[in-house]
Order: sequence, then structure tokens, then C-alpha cells
Amino acid sequence: MDRNLALEAVRVTEAAALASARLMGRGDLLATDRAGADAMLKTFQSIAINGVVAMGDTDSDLLPVGKRVGNGAGAELDVALDPLEGAAICAVGGYNAMSIVAIAERDGFLHIPDMYMEKIAVGPEGRGSISLENTPTDNLKALADAKGVYVADLTVAILERPRHENLIAEVREAGARVKLLRDGDVAAAIATTNPETGIDMLLGIGGSQQGIMTAAALRCAAGDMQARLVARTPEEKSRAAEYGIQDPTKIYTIDEMASGSVMFAGTGVTHGDYLSGVRFYRGGATTHSVVMRSRTHTVRFLKSNHRFDLKPEY
Repeated sequence: MDRNLALEAVRVTEAAALASARLMGRGDLLATDRAGADAMLKTFQSIAINGVVAMGDTDSDLLPVGKRVGNGAGAELDVALDPLEGAAICAVGGYNAMSIVAIAERDGFLHIPDMYMEKIAVGPEGRGSISLENTPTDNLKALADAKGVYVADLTVAILERPRHENLIAEVREAGARVKLLRDGDVAAAIATTNPETGIDMLLGIGGSQQGIMTAAALRCAAGDMQARLVARTPEEKSRAAEYGIQDPTKIYTIDEMASGSVMFAGTGVTHGDYLSGVRFYRGGATTHSVVMRSRTHTVRFLKSNHRFDLKPEY
């Protein structure tokens, strides 16, 4: 893939972030999500890419799986996207809402149904030290050893859900600190790659599509991740089988979830652990984004000023 494509992709996430941020805190989850999807779709059509949505916006009919995006130029690529990861967060003005796009070579993303997924994610220092076959306590000890710190020095991000009560109790019993998330586990997982965020590990069960996009970002940033689907009902097991998954308990590595050459772009919608959110001012706005490439592990942070008197918001 052309390395300049990553910088083009950030234009897409910036447009979605600007549109969604306009409705931040107004309590309308659907309108906020749709504004981002509409802006993302319109901007994508000006990008030189022959893309197919492999992981789409499940809350909108604008960017479903199978949708063609881009102007049709160049090689065929797969796109995983979420115009507003954390729509509920944005609707109430919370933390960690992002606009996300990941691009891979054809069939580069693991083909799985939209269901729950158990995840563990760490930054570069923890690469190779984690396994879902181990207990959370053992993983914390292994990460502490890899980083040369005590378990008490580690902070673990976990979605605040009833299903995580036992997990949270075990992490606390092990001696680590816990950061509870309302939503936004993608941003928290990516934050493990930057020591300044103070987040060392992500644990718990969240969306599978968000898991694939997380894997793409962590591959680009030299982090590590493992995941496995959580089939709660016979119907969900049947859905997994329809995707060719005979063993729903299989543990997937980061390279299985996002393989080949991968690019990732994200723009903060609200302030978060990894990126600052959109800030509007008279006649314009400021966005904070990240652009990454798996081939070189290059991570670029972009602060962009947008002048609405010279160009539209998207």
C-alpha cells in the first residue's frame, strides 16, 4: 500500500470527528453516530482507494459491510471503520470517543461475526508476555516482569460492566490498579502503547469488530493482543459456524486478526486517554489524530487547525 494513504485516511477520520463533535453532549446517540457516518462516507469518496468495508458501522446503513468506498483507483483493499467509536460517550460528553479507520490488504482482517470477544492488549514492552490461556493474575505478573516494575505499578483498563465483576476483583486482589471505562475500549487499548497515558493493559469482554480495529492499531504500534469470541447462546455459536469458525473458543493472535500490510488512522472526538477531542473556535476547529503503519511501526500524531471559512467541515 502507498504510504501516503495513511495520511489520506486521516482526512476521513477528521471529517467524521468534526461532524460528530458538533452534537457532543446533546443526548442524541443516533444523530451523533449518523453525523459521523455521513461525513466519513462523503470524504471517503474523494480518496484514491478501491476499498470494500470489511468491518462496518453496525448502527448505520451508510457504511455497512460490503459497501464500496473510495474513488475506485488503485489496488483493492479492505477497510474496517467506526465513524464514532463510543457514540454513547459522545452523546453525554464523556471520554474516549474516537473516529477510526483501518486499512489492510484484501482479506487482511479476520472474518468474524459481530458479537462479544474476550481481549487482552498491551504495549510494545509487553509483546510476547501475555496469553489468554493464563489467568489475569499471571498475565499481570508477566507484564510487570517484562516492564521491570511491580504489579502494583500497573494500571488495567476494564469496561465497567456487570460481567466484569469477578475480573475486576481479581485484578485488584493481584495488586494492580483498575481504570473503569464507560465505553471506548479501543482508545484504552491503544493507550497501552504510550507510557504517558498510564494505562498498561486492557482486559475484558467487548465488541469483536472493535477488537479487530484494535488489533490493527496495535500491530502498527508494535503492541500485542490476543482475543477469542464469546458465544453466549446456541444461536451465536451457529453464527460463528456460518463464518467458518468451528471452534469458538480458539485464541486469535494479533497477526491473525490483522495480517499483512496494515494502516490505521484515528481522530479524537472527545478528550481521551490517547487523543484529545475536537475543540471549536470562531470560524474553525482543532483536531488531534494519530496515523500508523505496520510496515515501519511509524506513529505520527497530528494536530490540525480547520478553517471553515476556507473549506466546509467535510
